[in-house]
Amino acid sequence: MAELCLGLALLLLLTIVAGLVRVLRGPTPADRMLAAQLFGTTGVAILLLLGQATGVAALWDGALIFALLAAVAAVTFVRCAWQRQGGGDDHGD
Repeated sequence: MAELCLGLALLLLLTIVAGLVRVLRGPTPADRMLAAQLFGTTGVAILLLLGQATGVAALWDGALIFALLAAVAAVTFVRCAWQRQGGGDDHGD
């Protein structure tokens, strides 16, 4: 079972490398943000697989923190993009 988890983690690491191309080449900021979200979700999956393979519970905790940071980054990007496009204030006034 541990070998399967490690193999899947390696496969997911390759998807991060593919996403890095999208971050570097663009063409729009939204494309770059989606690739960054790919890093977040794939990073969480890799940490969970490594935690399962090695039995280290701290990796699961790290995956939870990484997931929360990825969500905060996505919300921050959307807020900045909304304000840049003249979406108004956040209070609905």
